Amino acid sequence: MIKRKRKKILIACDSYRTLLGFRGKLMEALLQNNEVAVFTPKIYHDEVKNKLLNMGIEVYENNLDGSNVSIFSDIKYMFRLFQVIRQSKPDTFFPYTLKPVIYGSFIAKLCRVKHIVPMLTGLGYNFMSGNDKTPLIKQMVRAMLKFSLKLNANATLILQNKDDFQTLINQGIIDKNVKAHVVNGSGVDLSHYVFSKPNPQNIVFLMISRLINAKGIREYFDAAERVKSIYPHVKFKLIGPYDPNIDSIDPDLYQNIISGEIIDYLGEVNDVRPHIKESSVLVLPSYYGEGIPRSLLEGMAMGRAIITCDSVGCKETVNISENSQTGFLVPIKNVKALTDKIQHFIHNPSDTLLFGKNGREYARKKFDVNKVNKQMLEILEA
Repeated sequence: MIKRKRKKILIACDSYRTLLGFRGKLMEALLQNNEVAVFTPKIYHDEVKNKLLNMGIEVYENNLDGSNVSIFSDIKYMFRLFQVIRQSKPDTFFPYTLKPVIYGSFIAKLCRVKHIVPMLTGLGYNFMSGNDKTPLIKQMVRAMLKFSLKLNANATLILQNKDDFQTLINQGIIDKNVKAHVVNGSGVDLSHYVFSKPNPQNIVFLMISRLINAKGIREYFDAAERVKSIYPHVKFKLIGPYDPNIDSIDPDLYQNIISGEIIDYLGEVNDVRPHIKESSVLVLPSYYGEGIPRSLLEGMAMGRAIITCDSVGCKETVNISENSQTGFLVPIKNVKALTDKIQHFIHNPSDTLLFGKNGREYARKKFDVNKVNKQMLEILEA
């Protein structure tokens, strides 16, 4: 029997925080038959780096700032990646998120990596329509993405929802005949995010998100303020870091949040599970270009009803069939609609139990990380 050659797979990301939480199970599966290395912005938590090293993963660090525009920093990133690829000689290059896809795919092509598999986990701020102060930056990002993907005509593109695929075609970023696959987000580990029943006698709303405008932070705060003026006992919580980037929330809004008068702001936490367990409903009024939002998948897996926007990626998480509804969709930037759906759960607390149970089953059927990773292994040819 001929022994299969172990492939070397190099993964590139724009934040080390996503490696274990979003790709941990995938890397475990890859390691069964392959060697794995990661190219990541500097890891500031020793437990993360130690876990990666103990798994047998090679770690290469860089100084990429994934959230901000910096030509000097981006050039340094590309040069560092060029060095890493020449040193590690990967058979497959797997970049995910925007900057690693744009710069990484170009450098991998330059280094003649045979198998390039970029994944866009949502198109994000640069593909949002509407008034903004940075149209030139958006145009530049789109042009660079188009150049990078068309340069790699033989690459296999991975997306997390069909809307993103259509958007890229409509804007001429990719051709209709491109090799592309749509997977159900990053998946969720149902053995890690364990089902528990919410307490219908103690309604708590929770949002997990970076503090940027497009995630709907303002809408969540305004809806919470309206509801608490009528039901002062109802609790609203927010988990997530302040993100100093081009779409950061207004300083006045940030001060109102951290004051604690309307929302209990918990900042960034290492483990969201205890907070999801204490909650009744997960809220994410995002109009951001999501892949499929991780926080909603985690909430559903743990048996929590959800309220989110009828926006790209978010709408994938809400099953609205009569006998298995998982939550509510509201129009983007519509505080009244969001307030109404929040009040629905206050008036009908038993729905937190029903929708939560449906959500767990929907997560099991559609978003189980093992099912998603099986598809990913096939695409990566690993």
